[in-house]
Amino acid sequence: MTLAFKLIGVDGTIAETRAEVLDAFNRVTGKGGIANVPTSELPHVIILTEEAASQIEEEEIEWQKTGKFPLIVEIPGLNGHMQGKKTLSAAIKEAIGVEV
Repeated sequence: MTLAFKLIGVDGTIAETRAEVLDAFNRVTGKGGIANVPTSELPHVIILTEEAASQIEEEEIEWQKTGKFPLIVEIPGLNGHMQGKKTLSAAIKEAIGVEV
């Protein structure tokens, strides 16, 4: 999946274990002083597979509560949606009552 994003100019990281996912997350959000790039150059959107997001769920929720960029978007992995996860369209419909 990372290759598909790379083809359209979006950089990515392959991370399978919780430690790898957390390290990548901290790097792109600048948490813990890991990022060596200015805040202005940090990404505005992070795209995580549902599987990766489930490994760092607590950290993701804490980040979202701060209201800072980057925005986190979860997408299904190569095997489709994880059981029990809502699609983005379903979440929008539930939140504002509009189907997209």
